[in-house]
Amino acid sequence: MLDPSLPNGVMFNAYPDSIGARLSDTVALLKRPQLKEVFSLFYILPTFFQSDLDRGFSINRYELNEELVSPGDLEDLKELNIVLKLDLVLNHLSVRSPQFLDMLRKGDQSRYRDFFIDWNRFWEGEGEMGEEGYIVPNQAHLDKLFMRKPGLPILFVRFPDGSERPYWNTFYQQINYRGLEEVDLVHLRIIPADERQKIRDKINAKIAAGEDFRDVDLGPYQDYLEQVADIVESKRRYLGQMDLNAESPVVWEFYEETLQRLADFGVRLIRLDAFAYLHKEPGLSNFFNTPGTWEYLDRLKKMAEAKGLMLLPEIHAQYGKHLHGAVARAGYPIYDFFLPGLVLDALDKGRNNYLLRWIDEIQTQGIRTVNMLGCHDGIPVLDLDGFTNDEGYQPGLLEPAAIDAAIERTLARGGRVKNLYAADGKKIGYYQVNATYFSALGEDEQKLRLARAIQLFMPGIPQIWYLDLFAGKNDYAAADRGGAAGHKEINRTTLSEEIVEEGLQSAVVLDQLEMMRLRNTAPAFNGELRIGETPTNELEMSWSHAGDTVVLRANLENYRFTIHHSRADGTVNSLEY
Repeated sequence: MLDPSLPNGVMFNAYPDSIGARLSDTVALLKRPQLKEVFSLFYILPTFFQSDLDRGFSINRYELNEELVSPGDLEDLKELNIVLKLDLVLNHLSVRSPQFLDMLRKGDQSRYRDFFIDWNRFWEGEGEMGEEGYIVPNQAHLDKLFMRKPGLPILFVRFPDGSERPYWNTFYQQINYRGLEEVDLVHLRIIPADERQKIRDKINAKIAAGEDFRDVDLGPYQDYLEQVADIVESKRRYLGQMDLNAESPVVWEFYEETLQRLADFGVRLIRLDAFAYLHKEPGLSNFFNTPGTWEYLDRLKKMAEAKGLMLLPEIHAQYGKHLHGAVARAGYPIYDFFLPGLVLDALDKGRNNYLLRWIDEIQTQGIRTVNMLGCHDGIPVLDLDGFTNDEGYQPGLLEPAAIDAAIERTLARGGRVKNLYAADGKKIGYYQVNATYFSALGEDEQKLRLARAIQLFMPGIPQIWYLDLFAGKNDYAAADRGGAAGHKEINRTTLSEEIVEEGLQSAVVLDQLEMMRLRNTAPAFNGELRIGETPTNELEMSWSHAGDTVVLRANLENYRFTIHHSRADGTVNSLEY
């Protein structure tokens, strides 16, 4: 159980527009009789807020996205007794946020001048200035940087005085140039109007082609190229997420205000997205360094608890680093990013040993979790791996060969892949594979049933991705439309009313709902989990509390299983799948 004040039930997970066109369509689904008593919590992804990129994780303002969400939707969810979970994206904010736009307008006079991280100020004295205008940190520092994309995490920002300054940008970035309009060159009266038109046409052709607009021949007016280029630069538009400077008091004011706004929405559980990247200090890793990360986390916890909020830190790291255990011992619940890969291994290989090892750790260490199979992001593989530290190699939950085999099986079934990079742009490993969980299982409905049953019997709160509930398949067209960054779209298909109606009549959907309703309502799941003695190819998990007992018995090779429910009043119900 996460917390006695939170329901120990099943959590739905979707974007506001994952089903139909607005959150109200999802609320209507949750009101249907087929879903009665199935869900107690709802994790709504951050297109809930005003955002512009990364499917919501580039937030402009923590205010309702009125195109998708209305206050009435929140009232309806409250009437359904569904507790809300929302995101606080700690590490970054959109370039279209009021804070960043204020800095663009006012420059050094902006209240938010230090709200974001000036790269050169941060690394002053810790490297050499390069020809491109940014400091290249010393190699000892570079070796500790953890990258989410090739190259150094920099975005050049143009200030009102015309200076270009590098700012820390861990995740997404894009600069767009708008074409010149007649009014932009009207002050160059020394150039005839027809020649100004020719200049505009040449520059705009370069912009439209995505080419360098400074590489253009203006003929007799070549001396004006720099002036024209400055005009184009002044019309620059940014798209991306800028890292926040948590050394700034203004950033902590922002966190305080945002937590209060989330509490006002009726939220109880806050997912701290990308929190491990927040604390940065020269000489340390830019990912979960200590003690700075802990100091920030504890500070946030005090702020949240004062508002009746519970924090759920989101962290992806190799099991061998044991950060999950450290976060759990500090009193926080964690995401069980290990379960998706362990279930794939158990069902593809017909073995329980790796899964049981993880269950034993959860129980013996008292780790509180939110678990999942599929999610908005991908199927984690980095998390399962080992790690080499000063004490030598620390093994993962799966051997490297088993992880590689799971990746290859998922890719052979149509999945896509996300990699991690070093500072020099070289790939250093897989981060996640992207696929619907149903497709990762080979689109075998019986395997999906058993995977869901195992998830529901695991310790922790089971979080259910909407598309997996409806046995969604890989959406290759959406992934292709997304281009280089489109791998995640393979598992984000919007479900139409027709697809939902069809799904609610299919056995694989109704069977999952039946199991989820049991997990959401049976008192047994408030008690203790016992793992039965079985051969390696079988699994027995039983929960008991106050005379109520639920037992799962499964064959991991043929995927057949039973769920036996004995109630305190003596009634018995057995489900066979």
